[in-house]
Amino acid sequence: MPTVPTPSSMARRLMPLALLALAVLSACTEARGAAASTAQAPPAIQDTRRYTKPSDAELRRTLSPQAWKVTQEGATEPAFKNPLWNHHAEGLYVDVVSGEPLFSSRDKFDSNTGWPSFTRPVDSARVVEKRDTSQGMERVEVRSKAASSHLGHVFGDGPAPGHLRYCINSAALRFVSVDDLAKEGYGAWLPLFGRPAPTAASKRDAASPFTETALLAGGCFWGMEDLLRGIPGVVETEVGYTGGSSAFAKPTYRDVSSGKTGHAESVRVVFDPTRLTYETLLEKWFFRMHDPTTLNRQGNDVGTQYRSAIFYLSDAQKRVAEAVKARVDTSGKWPRPVVTQITPAGPFTPAEAYHQDYLVKNPGGYTCHYMRD
Repeated sequence: MPTVPTPSSMARRLMPLALLALAVLSACTEARGAAASTAQAPPAIQDTRRYTKPSDAELRRTLSPQAWKVTQEGATEPAFKNPLWNHHAEGLYVDVVSGEPLFSSRDKFDSNTGWPSFTRPVDSARVVEKRDTSQGMERVEVRSKAASSHLGHVFGDGPAPGHLRYCINSAALRFVSVDDLAKEGYGAWLPLFGRPAPTAASKRDAASPFTETALLAGGCFWGMEDLLRGIPGVVETEVGYTGGSSAFAKPTYRDVSSGKTGHAESVRVVFDPTRLTYETLLEKWFFRMHDPTTLNRQGNDVGTQYRSAIFYLSDAQKRVAEAVKARVDTSGKWPRPVVTQITPAGPFTPAEAYHQDYLVKNPGGYTCHYMRD
């Protein structure tokens, strides 16, 4: 007759299984602790850009249907049928929604799962972990900090020493090549790849001992910047907001688009005056890339934030701007009077990161700017 196990003997037999189950359930937590204590920390990065989430209307216009489903609805793209799972170029992977830097190619590895996999984010503060029980199992979801975009999940089965695997959807990411980091405003992250971050001196032509800055407004700053950056002699461009009420000292896109701040969508243009004069910049480029005769309007964009304006930074710039405006107004090239404002420059607030170099990131995106004969 077989022996009937007693409660105490059954407990002893089940104890190893219980311990094993506990170890499996705590794997992710233990792995995250190991990563923090044993993985070599990346170099400190001083990134001062603002990363924010655009409006839903803007996202529906700019995101692919797959990117919308993944980042906004928490969907998962098919394994092995996405563009970045087997991607090996060197560079930075940023949030497709806000542009926030998330992962580095140097932390990417082949997990054989069919999705991009990383051992760690470039900055743990930029990735938020959340408990996920949506599929009848306990997982750890990861989202971007700035835009709360759904990225994927983190598991405890990655390579040593951290044993983490950040399993991320390609549709949630945009890749920026290491050679394009400085051009797209991510120069601060170059030390991750063994390259020095650009300095003010390295951004300008070595043949010129100094640069000059212009602040210009002529409608949507996406199209303005796209044309301005290609002018010979232009060293750097940055879009932002200026010319409004001091009550909005650091305006956001939402503030400015309301039309209540008085700020204009503007472009800060740094140029080499030995190659491009301020006068030429205005007469041959600025007054040709937009219609300076439409008051508070450029194409389909209506409001004071889309006005034509020159914000001068010196008395010399003021004199040049007034002279050029007068010549353009009497040239007969425009059927109506030129209404471009010429006003002293005030504080300039850089726009959110996703606005910078917008048409480089989104070829074929909206613009109403082109060069007139």
